[in-house]
Amino acid sequence: MVVNIGNTEINTTPMVALQPPKDVDLEAIEEELRRIWQTHSSTKDGLAASRASSFTLLIYEPEPTQLLLAALGFYSGPIDGIKGPRTISAIKAAQKAYGLPVTGAANSELLERLQREYETSVKAGKIKETYSPDSSGAGIADAIAATNPCRIITLCPSLGEDEGVKAQVSAYCPVTKKTSGNLICCEYITLIGTSDALERIGGVITELMIPELPKYVWWKASLDQDYPLFQRLMKVCDRLIVDSSIFPQPEKELLAVAKLIEDNVPVADLNWHRLAPWLELTAEAFDPPERRQAVWEVDFVTIDYEKGNPSQAFMFLGWLASRLHWQPCSCEREEGDYYLHKITLQTPEGKTISAELAGTPVGNPGKVLGDLIGLKLSSSNQQADCCTVLCSETTGCMRMEAGGGAQSCRVQQVTSLADQEPEILLSQELQRWGLDGLYLETMTVTKQLLQL
Repeated sequence: MVVNIGNTEINTTPMVALQPPKDVDLEAIEEELRRIWQTHSSTKDGLAASRASSFTLLIYEPEPTQLLLAALGFYSGPIDGIKGPRTISAIKAAQKAYGLPVTGAANSELLERLQREYETSVKAGKIKETYSPDSSGAGIADAIAATNPCRIITLCPSLGEDEGVKAQVSAYCPVTKKTSGNLICCEYITLIGTSDALERIGGVITELMIPELPKYVWWKASLDQDYPLFQRLMKVCDRLIVDSSIFPQPEKELLAVAKLIEDNVPVADLNWHRLAPWLELTAEAFDPPERRQAVWEVDFVTIDYEKGNPSQAFMFLGWLASRLHWQPCSCEREEGDYYLHKITLQTPEGKTISAELAGTPVGNPGKVLGDLIGLKLSSSNQQADCCTVLCSETTGCMRMEAGGGAQSCRVQQVTSLADQEPEILLSQELQRWGLDGLYLETMTVTKQLLQL
């Protein structure tokens, strides 16, 4: 990267490491940070390093043991980093299956074996890839820090023995302030320990969140409202950020999100923002004056999504129902090659609306589990000009256009967006001043759908 300072051009790297990760006692974290800044008040390139923060981002990210146990069929509980009876039983089952000492305690040997077995099973086609160790973590944190000088606190609950909490402190300077030649720097604090150990030092964690700046919590685990550490963080954070595309139990956890919103917890879902082009094109289809009244003729809704996570499908239907004042009435579920939700809704005038959410098996699933594939809005009134078909450009519109009858459908393709990656969506969310009112209204109806 080339940085201009006055009339002088110098080369700098995008990321300048002031201090390698260093283990410290929890009580010394702030002291260690002060020492780092005092020691490195300037860099060898002559650029002054100034400490600056725009917010505190706390990331709760369990180690991958539970995810791998679940993917390999040993575990069906929540992915929360909490070592409960079900997790211990799953660990013992895996240890027995792989000929390891049956202790019920997770360790590096078990984790390495789980990772190998997972990779082998994916390559053999025995299971679909649902977990990627490189899809999130340090790379996302670096991407956020690169554009938002901040303090990033990462909590890494482990399933091993409780040996206290290990702390790592470091500072990086990914942002260059060109006008003054200053490096605007970010602070990283990583705390590693069991869920019990992290809960035990919960007061220290909240004290590390800079009081005068916004505080965001990115919870990359199952939502457990009874977990004392979760309760403590919700009391001090300005926004809870989730990504429903990675929920291991989507319907249950999406309902938990809706209940948090009902309890006035400020929540944002990165997966909601992935729906933006679908919502915009749907609204645009009924913008022409000759079609504005036709939207009230819609009484059939079909939504196809990549099988595995119906969160986007439920939120889209929740949005549509909230805009048209449809009241959810009943739901039938069918499992098979397609996972179907057949939902009945009713208009204020008593008209019945039939909706079908179809989890569709796809040969080449995308990066986001549960992405919408296509949708169709139509009417039992064959004379109504309301038929609308939207589909992903990667799958085409053949299924949705089939059997169109006498209705002429407005067909559009939804272009894939480059900003679907979690780090980009997260960076955008962190720069928003307030909550998305449309999302909150949508989740009110989505909750009703999930409770059917």
